[in-house]
Amino acid sequence: MRERLADTSTTIPESADGGMNLIIDIGNTRAKLTVFDGEEPIASTVTTHDLTGVEELAAKHNCRRGIVSTTAGLTGEAERKMAALPFPVLRMRGETPVPLTVTYRSRHTLGTDRLAAAVGARTLMPEGELLVVDAGTCVTIDFVDADNNYRGGNISPGLEMRLRAMHEGTARLPEVSSEGEAPEVGFDTVTALRSGAVRGLRMEIEGYIRHFRQKYPDVSVFLTGGDAKKLGISEEFIIFAPDFIVPRGLNTILRYNQ
Repeated sequence: MRERLADTSTTIPESADGGMNLIIDIGNTRAKLTVFDGEEPIASTVTTHDLTGVEELAAKHNCRRGIVSTTAGLTGEAERKMAALPFPVLRMRGETPVPLTVTYRSRHTLGTDRLAAAVGARTLMPEGELLVVDAGTCVTIDFVDADNNYRGGNISPGLEMRLRAMHEGTARLPEVSSEGEAPEVGFDTVTALRSGAVRGLRMEIEGYIRHFRQKYPDVSVFLTGGDAKKLGISEEFIIFAPDFIVPRGLNTILRYNQ
């Protein structure tokens, strides 16, 4: 897996005072804090939904503006800490202006992490079609066409959700960890469940990639999310796997809205 970077600094204005940008990305299970200097991340940490350490991180790096995206909502403590920061924090919503044309019909319900990942991918790859795969709590597949239209995507259960559903939705199947052997053919109930979830999800994602590559031979495919490395997606798909695609997109959106 590899990452190609592109210089798009001419399209988004730089900070007037040289201050850093604080990016707050709150997911279903954790929050990620990233500091950007211009277009590049210079510091990052994982924290709780209460944003423990956010004030210290912002002060250490002289942050002058921020943006928050959340799929889990904001706790009262997180709200308090953001309000105490000495700079404004933009609340990312589905309707927030972005450097893409959004054709999604129910934009007000569009997950901000999905839209930010699409913008992050476009920041890295300024031309051509984009397919962004996020293997997190849910798996999202999002598509941006060559004319810079965010067309939408699909959502399906993530790896842990699939394993948990097989246990909770049946009378006798055990709850199985995603860690461990996942052979081509399961040799007992545990490996059958794990292989079914891990290999099934991998084949689902690879199937999407094949489908889009048939229609768009030069499509750039980005893979992100906490379970991305567990799935063993084949490198024959030349997937770009940047570590900061959602924070990078949020940073671009913040700068776009200055």
